[in-house]
Amino acid sequence: MDKKQQVEQLTAYMANFVSYIGKVLPDDIIAKLDELAEKEDSLLSKVIYQTMKKNQVLAKELNRPSCQDTGVLQFWVKCGTGFPLIGELEALLKEAVVKATFEAPLRHNSVETFDEYNTGKNVGKGTPTVFWDIVPDSDQCEIYAYMAGGGCTLPGKAMVLMPGTGYEGVTKFVMDVMTSYGLNACPPLLVGVGVATSVETAALLSKKALMRPLGSHNENERAASMEKLLEDGINAIGLGSQGMGGKYSVMGVHIENTARHPSAIGVAVNVGCWSHRRGHIIFDKDLNYTITTHSGVEL
Repeated sequence: MDKKQQVEQLTAYMANFVSYIGKVLPDDIIAKLDELAEKEDSLLSKVIYQTMKKNQVLAKELNRPSCQDTGVLQFWVKCGTGFPLIGELEALLKEAVVKATFEAPLRHNSVETFDEYNTGKNVGKGTPTVFWDIVPDSDQCEIYAYMAGGGCTLPGKAMVLMPGTGYEGVTKFVMDVMTSYGLNACPPLLVGVGVATSVETAALLSKKALMRPLGSHNENERAASMEKLLEDGINAIGLGSQGMGGKYSVMGVHIENTARHPSAIGVAVNVGCWSHRRGHIIFDKDLNYTITTHSGVEL
């Protein structure tokens, strides 16, 4: 294929991928929801989980998104310098979102700030958002696609703490956010926590944490221990499925961190709702692909 054909091929792949993840949840999310459904013992909780399950079945049968709020598309791109379409990638991802908007279909969720009009195609100034990690001496490209819905975006918060507040301050910050806005985000939630120096670095890490597979842990032993403590603490709040009460409020807590300035602790929270629509796809230089989040998918 020449470059034009490659661009068309990758655009079609990504449009189909975006459409698919809007309708079918990742394997790990489905498994976790089934697990929590078994663990909850209240009748209301069980009915809610049964409804979630039925919703997923109907989304597939009717070929419609699993949640009417298909969010603002965000892409985390980990691209090798030798990937043949690195220069065309950002433009083709936008085109893929436009295609998916009409083919899936996706709800029109890109409103131009200050001008207050909906573009009608999920593309606007800075949307979809594309975050880049460049990998030297590689010719493959990994793409994480994520649908950031309104409800699960609402609890997002970041601030810089005085260093004396310590990790107890980080914990208090997370718990304050969850007790204030956790109900709005359609539990059970996946909670991403970023710890760094400044608000923007912590915020990016907290969103990146939502891309990790369920059951994974921070490579730092202390951070991994904190993930478990926060998970237990948020569950103890008793939000339960859809905020209607229950023993389990989260699917997991993921912490991502960098080194930080000694005089500041930047902390941020982002959450994913029960319908956590993310997908991970890897392309080689010939555009052969591997999907890690969903089994048995052909684009």
